[in-house]
Amino acid sequence: QVHLEESGGGLVQAGGSLRVSCAASGRTFIIYGTAWFRQSPGKEREFVAVISRNGGITSYADSVKGRFTISRDNAKNTVYLQMNSLKPEDTAVYYCATSSLRRTEVADDYDFWGPGTQVTVSS
Repeated sequence: QVHLEESGGGLVQAGGSLRVSCAASGRTFIIYGTAWFRQSPGKEREFVAVISRNGGITSYADSVKGRFTISRDNAKNTVYLQMNSLKPEDTAVYYCATSSLRRTEVADDYDFWGPGTQVTVSS
């Protein structure tokens, strides 16, 4: 089992920045890929970014490319999502998720999920 806990969400004005964190505990050695997804009311959960175990490979959704940066600190078992130039359409609950086998953009490929953290961007 891997336990995930997100933190760092909040309210920010459009154009501002926010960093959310995902702390992992438990059997973290089985983690192959860690991703961020987001979900806003009435919409399906969507992929945001993913990072490999050693942090050397990253991938982003087109909607956040150039604005968001995913990174990790393995000494702290923590993955970060730095969000810059935020837009009202970035408002959502942000979830981190881990997979022991894959590093994809598909939510069903991920085994463990955190409870999420709310990010609200005001216009």
